[in-house]
Amino acid sequence: MRKSMKLFSKVSLASIVFSLFLVSCSSDDGSIFETPNNDDTVATLVINQGDPSKDIFTAKANGQVGTKVPGRVIYTSTDITQRRLYITQNISGAGDMPFNDFDLTSSDLKKALKADGSIDLDGATKKEIDFTFDLPVPNIDNGSIVYSFWTTTGKGDFRDPNKRKALGVGTITVTVGTGTNPKAEVHSYTGVKLYAPDVEGRTETFFSLLNETVYKINVGPEFRAFWDFGYYYGVSGASSGELASFSSTATYDANFGFPVEGLKPSATEDADETLNEMFFGLSNFDVTAFDNITLSGDLDVVVKTNSQNITNLEVGDVVEFVDNYGKKGLIKVTAIQAGFGNNDFIEFDVKVQP
Repeated sequence: MRKSMKLFSKVSLASIVFSLFLVSCSSDDGSIFETPNNDDTVATLVINQGDPSKDIFTAKANGQVGTKVPGRVIYTSTDITQRRLYITQNISGAGDMPFNDFDLTSSDLKKALKADGSIDLDGATKKEIDFTFDLPVPNIDNGSIVYSFWTTTGKGDFRDPNKRKALGVGTITVTVGTGTNPKAEVHSYTGVKLYAPDVEGRTETFFSLLNETVYKINVGPEFRAFWDFGYYYGVSGASSGELASFSSTATYDANFGFPVEGLKPSATEDADETLNEMFFGLSNFDVTAFDNITLSGDLDVVVKTNSQNITNLEVGDVVEFVDNYGKKGLIKVTAIQAGFGNNDFIEFDVKVQP
């Protein structure tokens, strides 16, 4: 199934909501959620650092399409400060995606989402959280929806629960019909366009496989963990045959040959920030083979290389990659406007495992 490109510069409804509430920090009382449901039938996760004997890491519920299933999360720490709560949703085995479908217009709003979509655990909730969520059941005939919950001591990563993890990961599985998931399809992104970098980071140069979004380099530290790879045209001292290029975010400055403002943390930001690696290789797949790929298993043949950049790209090339999280995929180059200017670009399609 093909998806249309969503540019970061285009304002979505979610981003409007986020911007309205990110300006205020939460107080110690209240919650954006309803009062915790004490019904024993509610799917409940319990993690207690001080007494793990009664921990519940998995819970199950049955759901009907178009309804919402309550799920309760009770995480208690002793010497760990819980600063953020991350939640992902995996529909029919199609891959974990950030989940933040909350009623942010509630009059009980006391907390705000962080810019990356995680929940700010401010005030008294840093040691204990007890939230009940309404978990939506999407329109599927049969299968499961898996919701994962974990807390972190700082900025985490939706694709890496171990990054600064405090407590978790707990999962609530909602079963629809038989609960049998169909074969996983690839995620397909078409018409992705990246621009040659600007030294001040003002161009849309990086792409995220997590949310199919193009990012400006100077967009801010909350989003660096989303970036998987970037585009540049030419490198310091390169020959004319090594111009249109992709690089992992982690090695971008080194491969491009010039430091780009906004790519790496400043002195006032988190010095432990890690940028995503990604490994590339020219594929034996041709354009027709790329177009015919539909299932995740079709990409199992992709082999991880040792190279975190690829140069000398031309229209019609198909590039294999393995991302920072082990997902395999292909990139088909569809257009190149050669040059170093802010309006020069590369355009491509992507197919990646969920």
